[in-house]
Amino acid sequence: MARCARCRRGRPVVARALAAGAYDGPLREIVHALKYEGRRSLARPLAALMLTRCAGVLAGADCVIPVPLHPSRRRARGFNQALDLARRLSAAGPPVCQALRRVRATPTQTGLPAGQRHRNVRDAFAPRRRAPPLRDAVVVLVDDVSTTGATLEACARVLIEMGVREVRAATAARVVRPPR
Repeated sequence: MARCARCRRGRPVVARALAAGAYDGPLREIVHALKYEGRRSLARPLAALMLTRCAGVLAGADCVIPVPLHPSRRRARGFNQALDLARRLSAAGPPVCQALRRVRATPTQTGLPAGQRHRNVRDAFAPRRRAPPLRDAVVVLVDDVSTTGATLEACARVLIEMGVREVRAATAARVVRPPR
């Protein structure tokens, strides 16, 4: 698999990442219904799909960590879709560990080019107060969609600073762009 210039420049902080499918067609519609229409019951079938298709990153993990929302966005939406997915994943796998918090409200990543996405989430995450010890743990970040990986990377950097040995990622969908 080809890596972008940003990924080729440095050591990756996310060791492995898998998505249940491409962010297109029916999967895109299901993710939108969960995230923007509040159809939280869709977390169950999405997580079941993730359990099947992301088994390689979930195997041997000590816990799953949902990507946190800023409190203002969580209040507006009423829930965190990544937390809902993580809870469903943990029913058949590693436990949920809410180790991160979002400390800075950021504009939505939708529509931003890759470079701006990375700048947008830089320093937006921190360890949660009274976070459980994660030294030498293998963790799986959970989110609904990965576009450039900027959010996952920003979260992974904080987890590495907390002493995590390996950060993996599992998402319901991944934006796939045709090669240039």
